[in-house]
Amino acid sequence: METFTAERLAQGFSWTECPRWHAGRFYFSDMYNRRIVSLSETGEAETIVDLNDREGLDGADVITVGTGYLPDGRLLVSSMFEKVVLAVENGKAEVYADLRDLAAGPINDMVVTASGRAYVTQLGFDLWKGEAPAPSPIIIVEPGGEARIAAGTEHLMGANGIAVSEDGSTLVTAEAFADKVSAFDIGADGGLANYRLFAQLDELPDGLCLDAEGAAWVAFPISGRVTRFADGGEVLAQVSVPQAEAGSTTACGLGGEDRRTLYVACGFEVQDHEKSRQGGQGSIWRARVSVSGGETRP
Repeated sequence: METFTAERLAQGFSWTECPRWHAGRFYFSDMYNRRIVSLSETGEAETIVDLNDREGLDGADVITVGTGYLPDGRLLVSSMFEKVVLAVENGKAEVYADLRDLAAGPINDMVVTASGRAYVTQLGFDLWKGEAPAPSPIIIVEPGGEARIAAGTEHLMGANGIAVSEDGSTLVTAEAFADKVSAFDIGADGGLANYRLFAQLDELPDGLCLDAEGAAWVAFPISGRVTRFADGGEVLAQVSVPQAEAGSTTACGLGGEDRRTLYVACGFEVQDHEKSRQGGQGSIWRARVSVSGGETRP
């Protein structure tokens, strides 16, 4: 098993999530600060989307989570408690897909394919209100914003991190409350079929990403590690993050010009939004790894 040690790139954020690389730029969700942030190679932060002035639908708090770019250059952002996907253009956010009739609970991560189809995960219950975990499906958002439930995914237990393989044929997701990574074949119409086990895990997973060899990097918030699994569950590599300094490892993503830099999002406070904002303990870490992300999504 290969081992790597992460270094801190930047800190001072709320709960960080969904690290991404797009068009030569690294960015992530600074969730409770309601913004999307880009970091330079030296850790200098730039806010690229700020939703603090947005009034949430139905009075819901505006919390940014999953993101992805459409072919026309617009950035999609999932607004967790509003249960909508927003499209951002020239700094202005508008509802792209309204998922309120489809989502049982807060929506979560998202992957956008090269064709512009988005797959959105959801918790299925309200973690912040102390509700019990419940199964919930993945939601498919077609180019243009029309949305539907992905048939055959209704049994998923807290699908969280989500990614699409380099050839666009396979979708993987971390089932947080089943301690496993699962995979589906992607059909010509975007539907998901042939549900199967990708890797059985020994604790709750959060975010994940794929690399060009079809392996998955999985972030484990409880133990503060990021582990690379082959399809089938073999452990291939691990990135260590100092938990005392970083807290929980929430998500990971491959970036850099060669996509061999594994970015890791970390934080200390997920339950109390205001405490997370005020504490500013969220951080981003990175490690150089052996295999590129290639053309995988996100």
